[in-house]
Amino acid sequence: MPAHDLNATAASLLGFLHDGARTGWELVATAEAAIGPFWSLTRSQVYRELARMAEADYVVAGDPGPRDRRPYEITDTGRGAFREWASREPGEEVIRFPLLLLVALGRHVPAGGLASAIRHHRTLHAVRLDRLERGVAAAEASPDPDPFSLATARFGLGYERATIAWFDELPEEIRGTEPWPDVPVGDGAVA
Repeated sequence: MPAHDLNATAASLLGFLHDGARTGWELVATAEAAIGPFWSLTRSQVYRELARMAEADYVVAGDPGPRDRRPYEITDTGRGAFREWASREPGEEVIRFPLLLLVALGRHVPAGGLASAIRHHRTLHAVRLDRLERGVAAAEASPDPDPFSLATARFGLGYERATIAWFDELPEEIRGTEPWPDVPVGDGAVA
């Protein structure tokens, strides 16, 4: 795989490997925590990209550990490919929000079904907002916060706040007349 063919998913894995060797499972967990709110990765994508990058000498697999999990390390070739990828202008973001598609086609969707989907997704976003608020507060209280992770998390905060505001401004003919459900928050209470 030539460095110019490095896709964003593979580049994210190389970026995480800059911090040290990780198994595919650990890379999935790292990706979910660090970039999950705005960049989804499936387990199968991670393992497929690791295999491709191993063939291209971007990573090297270590000896199997517990549960036959292999740690991967980034190579000098992989660091070079990452640097080349990072030097290119990122592409424009693409919004793929399935609920928004359903709302756009809402005149053809049974009203109860649309309102139910909206209530469900508002709850998901409220839970994410709570998690992000707690994460940002903890990061800001840290003696040495990572400015890159913090900037990313603050973007997530803004996005979730804007999304919740959008839900709250929907007219009743779209969202229904029932009040929003209570949302479990970090300490087990409900909001």
